[in-house]
Amino acid sequence: MPTNADRLYWREAVARHEQPSLRYGLLDLATSVVPYMALSAAMYLSLETSVWISLALAVPAAGFLLRTFIVFHDCAHGSFMPSRRANLWLGRFTGLLVFQPFANWRHNHAVHHGSSGDLDRRGTGDIATLTVEEYLSRPLKSRLGYRLFRSPLVMFGIGPIWSLMIGPRLWSNKMRPRQRRSVIVTNFALAVAIAAIAWLVGLQAWLLVQIPTAVLAGTLGVFMFYVQHQFEDVYWESSDQWSYADAALQGSSYLKLPKLLQFFTGNIGLHHVHHLSAKIPNYNLQRAHDEDPIFADVPVLGVGDGLRAIRLKVIDRQSGRLLTWREVKAVAWAQTNRG
Repeated sequence: MPTNADRLYWREAVARHEQPSLRYGLLDLATSVVPYMALSAAMYLSLETSVWISLALAVPAAGFLLRTFIVFHDCAHGSFMPSRRANLWLGRFTGLLVFQPFANWRHNHAVHHGSSGDLDRRGTGDIATLTVEEYLSRPLKSRLGYRLFRSPLVMFGIGPIWSLMIGPRLWSNKMRPRQRRSVIVTNFALAVAIAAIAWLVGLQAWLLVQIPTAVLAGTLGVFMFYVQHQFEDVYWESSDQWSYADAALQGSSYLKLPKLLQFFTGNIGLHHVHHLSAKIPNYNLQRAHDEDPIFADVPVLGVGDGLRAIRLKVIDRQSGRLLTWREVKAVAWAQTNRG
């Protein structure tokens, strides 16, 4: 596969997969939003019999909530339905189900797509990742804070709650007016919806149904997003050397999952295809990968590789690799001895 690939060339190669389908879009809705809402209703009803039955139903409900998030995600890219208006309103509706303000999330995610793998444009829509030099130059308190943030407990324990429930509720004056309105309107709509459910069945029931489902879905979602851009030989370049196509094909993993997990994650494990062209809907990603030879030489990870990637914490600009804490320590020791 050529390096420094021309973006237009790759877009032409995958263009035939970019056409959304009303038929497949409706099928996606029938296998994501509909079962999620049905299972949520069943969880509320089962609380009258046993809380344990409700908690057991949280497992499949979380899978369908994650699949619903992929519908929301595709609507943000305008790739889910043939109609622009349908993508907008469906995105706003599914955004309420996954606690995300549609316009604000769409903006931040677009920045992520346009800067993924660019060392000089980190910080929006991605997981904070320091270079070795940045990490070692920080004071002790800052280094400890970064280590805590990158710990599995925080990343996959607190992270899902923050990314779903808390972070999306916040806004600032630095946001564009449309982003601020998106956050405020979504917060208001969620407050009304939660108040109505609490009035009907009680706040405790809402917490018992929604929190376990959201945390399970969020944990798997954060893990998926993490390993899609946080593997050992992931692509990182400074802006003057950065290439959109190379960042997509070498900086986004192909996470091969068991078929059931691939279903619940909406094919997003084929992240290299998605990053090359965000206009390809999730239901076309596998076919695009299988039919286009441009995807023959991309980073492939299994579930075990993804779990091992959690050990990687810091970017080594010289080698272009992500390093473990032990490797960072070795670099620091070598620098001290050279000094």
